[in-house]
This record gives sequence, C-alpha cells and structure tokens, in this order.
Amino acid sequence: MARFFPLFSGSSGNSMYVGSGDGGILIDIGMSARKTTQALERVGVDPARLSGIFITHEHIDHVRGLRVFTKKYDIPVYGSAGTLAALEEAGQVDAKTRLFEMPAQGTTTPADIGVQAFHTSHDCREGLGYCVSLPDGRTAAVATDLGYLSDEVQQAIAGRDLVVLESNHDVRMLQNGSYPYPLKRRILSDIGHLSNDTCAGALPGLVEQGSTRFVLAHLSRENNIPELAYQTALAELTMHGMRQNVDFRLMVAPRENTGGMMIF
Repeated sequence: MARFFPLFSGSSGNSMYVGSGDGGILIDIGMSARKTTQALERVGVDPARLSGIFITHEHIDHVRGLRVFTKKYDIPVYGSAGTLAALEEAGQVDAKTRLFEMPAQGTTTPADIGVQAFHTSHDCREGLGYCVSLPDGRTAAVATDLGYLSDEVQQAIAGRDLVVLESNHDVRMLQNGSYPYPLKRRILSDIGHLSNDTCAGALPGLVEQGSTRFVLAHLSRENNIPELAYQTALAELTMHGMRQNVDFRLMVAPRENTGGMMIF
C-alpha cells in the first residue's frame, strides 16, 4: 500500500516520506536529525530502513538535518551535481556520506523504488523535483520551490496518482505585507515561489490527466493561511465540475505532522 507522510512543510523546514509498508525514501530533510527521527517514528517508519534521501536543493530549510542524520544512519544521498557540490562546500554532508548524482531526466531504483528527477526553477544552484514509482505501481510527484510551472515540470507531474505542489503565498498578502521590496520581487519572480492562484490553476488539468490526490505544500507563514490555500484550490477544482472525495482528494501539508498520512 503506497503511503505519503508530509513530515514537515514550510519556511521552517521541509521533509516528506514516500513509500510502503516495506520501506521508502525521504525527499529533503529540513529539520534537525532528532526531530526527523521522532517524526518518522511517530508515523511508524524506522529511519534505519530508509533507502535514500533525495535533496531538491541546498537551502537550509531542506537540508538542516542532513549531516547528522546520514552520519547516524549511513543512508545514501541523491541530488543534482550542483546541489551536491553546494552541500559539500557548505559542510552539510560528512566526508563519509554516500553521495550519488541525480541528473534531471535520470532514474534510480533504491530498493525497487523508482525515482526520476526533473528541473525546477528556483534561486539555487541546480534544483530538482522528483517523481516516485512504488512497487505496487502507484506514483507520486513532488514539485515545490518553483518560480513557475515550466513545460518540463508539467510533463513530469502529469498523470501521477499523487501530486505535491507548492502553494506558497497569496499574492495580495505578499504585496501588502512587511517583506522588503527586493524579497517580494524575488518571491514573485520566475526563480521564486508558486502562488495559491498559480497552483490552483494547474490542478483541474492534472485531474483530467489522472491525478486524484493533491497535497498543497511549502506554505509561507507570513504570506499565506492554510485555509486560504485550500479554498483557492478547491474553488478552482469545483468551478471545473470536479468533486472533492469523488474526483480528487485535497489536503494541505502541515508545518509538522502529528501522525496524518495520505494513502494513494
């Protein structure tokens, strides 16, 4: 049975588990090793049985716990050449950490879990999103930290059973908020973050292409509200004649998971 646990999500830290009863992988590890271990154990996952950690990019809210966690559990780490270089330069990985380059469009299969990478547009060295294929045939895609939905991203996530998509900010909240102008401009740029409206606009097409589970992720604490992100997405789907719990299921990834999961 395919399982998805959004362990942490948001500007303070990001980490997601995708797998089954027989094991799985982490995508990012943006909280401390201790908190990540506790979160995994809370949802019944043995950290020592992870098959790999797939890093989207080198920003601290995606790699904070990486060095200590991999030193304790000796789990292989995958990422783009640019990301791995950035991690080494910043001392975010131990000298003994097993690092594996994951080129965009490349595929690897740790413990019979197929993982394919695709480019993302963000202000980092070389960001990636990931598509995961589990032994039972179910598939998931994780696409966060996106300035915009490129053709490559849209093609990669199309038809996946579960799609994790960034719904970072409400544009009006951001524009009227306290952030300095350069930061607002960066967030709204093509190397920034995806808004609620842009995220919501992509969902009906994904339903038409076969996706049935959606997780809204990486919400800004200052420029978004979970209910607002949820209602923006739900309204767009409903406007296209799609029904919650019939044609799709929708959830917002919590900042810290206390035990909830999505089976797909």
